[in-house]
Amino acid sequence: MTESRSPGTHAGSKMALLAFCMLIFSIDYNIVYVALPQIGADVGFSPQSLQWVVSAYAVGLGGFLLLGGRAVDKLGARNMLVVALLLYALASLAGALAPNPGVLIGARVVQGIGGALLFPATLSLISTSFAEGPERNKAFAWWGTAGASGAIVGAMVGGLLTSAFGWQSVFYANIPLCVLAIFGAYKLLAKDNVTAGAGGFDVLGALVATGASTLLVFGLISGPEAGWQSARVVGSLVGGVVLLILFFVIERFSRDPLAPTRMFSVRSLVVAMAIIFVFQGAINTLHYLFFIDVQDVLKYSALQAGLAFLPMSAFAMLGSNKLLPFLLKRSGVRVVLFVGMLGVGAAMIILAVTMTVSGSYWTLLPGLLLWGLFAGTLYPAMFLAAGSGIPGNEQGVASGLAQTSAQLGGALGLAALIAVANAGLDLSAGATNSADVVLHGLKAASLVGGIAAAAGSLLAFLIPRPAAQPAPEPVAANASDGEPAAAS
Repeated sequence: MTESRSPGTHAGSKMALLAFCMLIFSIDYNIVYVALPQIGADVGFSPQSLQWVVSAYAVGLGGFLLLGGRAVDKLGARNMLVVALLLYALASLAGALAPNPGVLIGARVVQGIGGALLFPATLSLISTSFAEGPERNKAFAWWGTAGASGAIVGAMVGGLLTSAFGWQSVFYANIPLCVLAIFGAYKLLAKDNVTAGAGGFDVLGALVATGASTLLVFGLISGPEAGWQSARVVGSLVGGVVLLILFFVIERFSRDPLAPTRMFSVRSLVVAMAIIFVFQGAINTLHYLFFIDVQDVLKYSALQAGLAFLPMSAFAMLGSNKLLPFLLKRSGVRVVLFVGMLGVGAAMIILAVTMTVSGSYWTLLPGLLLWGLFAGTLYPAMFLAAGSGIPGNEQGVASGLAQTSAQLGGALGLAALIAVANAGLDLSAGATNSADVVLHGLKAASLVGGIAAAAGSLLAFLIPRPAAQPAPEPVAANASDGEPAAAS
């Protein structure tokens, strides 16, 4: 368990370090996209198997998040942050030196496991290092801004590195970042206060949860490639559901559960998980649709596609750093979640309308800017809501549950909307222009995803209202007394 600390002179440095760790997480997720064509050609991937350079990371991340979250709570957030960064660095080196697809896929799985430790560790450290209210809201804003910055750096720098030094450079670039972050963790973060004998570790629950999450993510990712009726997909999904049911049975009777069942009675956490599930499905699809549209329809190069991502990511930083604190202070987290989801849905619908073969990038820009602004505002607010009302010694597992929901939502949303896109392709089979055929599918998927995201905005009103606060006493306010609505 991480020691709870009051704000000190190093609060800004701690915020910067945790934001930097989130930057590494975001870079690692995004940087390989532009390098995929070179990786496929040099390492020996087939067109059908190349997706596993991205999907292997999602399997490792989604499969180990609950285990990672509980490890953070039991073994200490700083300890697990350092382990995560070491895994990132070593797996990045293995990926850069990979002689064949199997080694590269394995390296990406290990990077995903590193992410499954790093993500809950950063969230737990924010929740236990900064007082609830304006200070914690500021830390979450920095954290969200770093995530948006990682999307910029991943897409743009990935294109520059791949063009100048080859695909291996997108893996090598991660290593010095991890070393710097490890040094900062030992320098700025207090040693974990891990109490000896404070309960065991639910090994059986951890193994079953990992198996369930891994099979579900694997099955959802495999569906578009292998076919939804294939033995691989059906077996993975059925096995994942069976293990998930078994996991809840184990947790119900475990003396020291991996994810205490009482956490599912915390309404703010459950609703936040539902919003995250819908949001991530929409965002993953939008990311996919954008890169397909600008490269297959507008005929952009990989580097041009990376640079085209820059305005959206810049507006995401603006949303996290400026709009989010403003809305939290004025209206509270419920309004932020509603406005953010509605804005993301509107952006997808606008993009569906403005995607045309005869159009240009500039016709897409209004929708892209809205996408960035509202997604950047919404992302940190969802995890702020998920951690609200959760004790400090369970923040890790709460963030693990929330990010597991994100991984499952992203995989299911992408798979479902790719199916919508493919149905759109079938309807336009009579078109003579191949770009018209591709575009028809993209527009259908973007429209359906936008409607789903806009409908999901109504979930925000299920978040509990903040408790009424008594009239303030005429004394100096404590740092945690201000802005109760912002952290509810």
